Amino acid sequence: MHPGGASVFFDEEIPGQDVTEAFYALHRHEVLQRPQYQRLQIGTIKDEESVIFGRVNVPTLQKRFQKAVREFVDEHIYPDAQAREDDGKRPSLDLVDKMTALNLHAMRMGPGKHLKGRILMNGIVTPEEFDYFHELIITQEIGRIGARGYGDGLNSGSIIGLPPVLNFARPELRKRVADEVLSGKKFISLAISEAFAGSDVRGLKTTATKTPDERFWIINGTKKWITNGVFSDYFTVGCKTEDGLTVILVERGEGVETKPIKTSYSPTAGTAYITFENVKVPVENTLGPEGGGIFVILSNFNHERWVMCCSSARSQRVIIEECLKWTNQRKAFGKPLNSQAVIRSKLAAMIARAESVQSWLENLTYQMNNMSYKEQAQKLAGPLGLLKMYSTRCAQDTARDAVQIFGGRGITKSGMGRFIEHNYRTVTFDSLLGGAEDVLGDLGVRQAISKMPKNARL
Repeated sequence: MHPGGASVFFDEEIPGQDVTEAFYALHRHEVLQRPQYQRLQIGTIKDEESVIFGRVNVPTLQKRFQKAVREFVDEHIYPDAQAREDDGKRPSLDLVDKMTALNLHAMRMGPGKHLKGRILMNGIVTPEEFDYFHELIITQEIGRIGARGYGDGLNSGSIIGLPPVLNFARPELRKRVADEVLSGKKFISLAISEAFAGSDVRGLKTTATKTPDERFWIINGTKKWITNGVFSDYFTVGCKTEDGLTVILVERGEGVETKPIKTSYSPTAGTAYITFENVKVPVENTLGPEGGGIFVILSNFNHERWVMCCSSARSQRVIIEECLKWTNQRKAFGKPLNSQAVIRSKLAAMIARAESVQSWLENLTYQMNNMSYKEQAQKLAGPLGLLKMYSTRCAQDTARDAVQIFGGRGITKSGMGRFIEHNYRTVTFDSLLGGAEDVLGDLGVRQAISKMPKNARL
């Protein structure tokens, strides 16, 4: 039985006619590819070939690398993403293992010593050649899946939780944890935000005090909205100590409790509320100098915010692509939607925003390739803050315009507008995670002002 009822087939314009236009006004092409409907195909038209124009393969500096990543995403990540978005479970461990085989987990940490000796993407790029543009490609290809919660669930906790270990941990601790996390055997989260302190990291209330013999930290406090926290084995925790703010690596164990938090995107992200109650941690797990946690956290924020900008920029392009396809096939008043000037005006604004975000992103990515980790922390915090503010505001404008273009389908969780609905429902996550828009905009302006000559006058 047809899902829309048998009456559809009694319309005089349907039986025995070419219904291509009518079909694509109501259904996505993927419907034809489902096994339960493929069996109903009775034949093909002689001397005709089915041609469906899909996603555009945009040329980049690393075309071959992008092609390989895209094939992996489409074959393995996309189907798992759609299934997990529906059932709310964490990303499949089988997929995590497949990503490990290509060293995708390691590449998502960016360029660095952790790549030494690894075979990347079956040898397409060497560890020495790998740079931030390669990482940008990986992030943006994963961003094409149209599943925001799953995207965060797919080990994004390690992207923000592991770099402080790679850059500030003692050698023996760094090797052990990095090997476990990059092999997909264990998982890690960044635990900074609290109910009383988000962007204001100096206001953290979780405490760490030393035992009398100074061999251990005793940690007490809570963390909130921690991505991947539900299923993490390690936590990179910001704590208030006697000397100021200190970052400590905490392993799940006695005194550590995690509870899932329901948010407006899928529970597959593993967003958690974490309680630390008299958790005993060796002082050797301190990341960076005691009291030097601000630098550890802020330098880590740069990479986190850059990754979010990569994802936001690509998500906007996905939404624009959906809108371009829909306005081409949807008829209103006897003409395609894109024949309406008001629709073209919305599309023009969406495209202009997306292109400007991508251009600014690639400019900063080039700078990152030519700076050390320390230089990035010192010089790019402001520009990256401004880019994230601009990108997430553009994304929200585009999400709103897309809903208007799709109409009722843009607020429906299934069918033609499901990616539009999902994006509109979850787009505000990027404006909050990693620092709120206004806070980051102010950071950018303050950094610019600090570089001005004190005697600058008109």
